[in-house]
Amino acid sequence: MSTPQYQPFPTAPAAPQRTNTLAIVSLVLAFVAPLIGLVLGFVALSQVKRNGEGGRGLALAAVIIGGVITLFYVVLVIAMIAVAASAPSTSYGY
Repeated sequence: MSTPQYQPFPTAPAAPQRTNTLAIVSLVLAFVAPLIGLVLGFVALSQVKRNGEGGRGLALAAVIIGGVITLFYVVLVIAMIAVAASAPSTSYGY
């Protein structure tokens, strides 16, 4: 049985991976201004892939949340237009 080999000096822990700033901003904006958060989320995803930074999950969450909220707003506007178009006209014929 061989004896375990020990390093004479302990190695320093690896530096934590830097989080992409645009990923953080896009997640915040996904709640405040969903369309802008959606677009910035896609930009942050490409930066994370290109630079190898952290924050892929944040950018992906911004894309999903921004997309869902934007879709909700689009459906809401279409529904309001449909309700307004189907309302009876109120002409008083003076």
